[in-house]
Amino acid sequence: MVFKHRITKTHHKLHRRRDGKTMNKAKIIALANQKGGVGKTTTTINLAASLSKLGKKVLVVDSDPQGNASSGLGICIKDMERHLYHCYLDKKQVAKTIRQAAHIENLDVLPTHVDLIGVEVELMSAMKREKYLLELLDPLRGNYEFIFVDCPPSLGLLTINALSAADSVIIPLQCEYFALEGLSQLIRTIRLVKHSYNRNLKIEGLLLTMFDRRNKLTYQVAKEVKNHFKEKVYNTVIPRNVRLSECPSYGKPVVEYDKRSSGALAYMNLGREFIKKQVNQ
Repeated sequence: MVFKHRITKTHHKLHRRRDGKTMNKAKIIALANQKGGVGKTTTTINLAASLSKLGKKVLVVDSDPQGNASSGLGICIKDMERHLYHCYLDKKQVAKTIRQAAHIENLDVLPTHVDLIGVEVELMSAMKREKYLLELLDPLRGNYEFIFVDCPPSLGLLTINALSAADSVIIPLQCEYFALEGLSQLIRTIRLVKHSYNRNLKIEGLLLTMFDRRNKLTYQVAKEVKNHFKEKVYNTVIPRNVRLSECPSYGKPVVEYDKRSSGALAYMNLGREFIKKQVNQ
């Protein structure tokens, strides 16, 4: 299986404040993989929390109707009066909808609800329907350093909106054979979005998740991915870890739930590697 990719450099975008000074606009990063159970939401939550721990101001946009990123960051979905669905209907709702993540400073959440499923139907005939998320996030870019969008496990309109709004994509990839088959379809979708809607879109990186050092297939998959994507593959790998599975039920990222666990240490390392790559871009 051969994948071709193109690495492009992007320039920092500037946001002009009311006082006339300029500051860097937030980088929007989608976490996407149409295959479920690959650690996409886990990575969204824990990478965002790690960066917050490292002093970065971060927003998580939960664009998966399952709402796991919201609940995993301590947002009680039942108590929400507004969520991302309402923002799609009325972009003025966005600022009122953002909530601070429980237990973590510098980390905000734009939460979601199962009602978000309705967006794909309601926008079916809308003009520029693939640009809705970009229009709601663009005014927020001056408030954060990074905005992470957790995509649903599909390549439908919600994911297309996320890719159209994003500067780059992180692809969490489980170290299994079938993950490679799904990857080729995702790469085709990214290229399509880049060609049709977002010419600046690029692959930020591929992250190997559920890495089992006892399994030879894990190393074979990792080797093949690195052969094709070279330096786009993060050096940090995320191990299989019980704490990573437990922490969502407590509404905490693993760096708060058990900061000494192998999962927490891996995501903190990923946060440092991520920041280092931003400096070198």
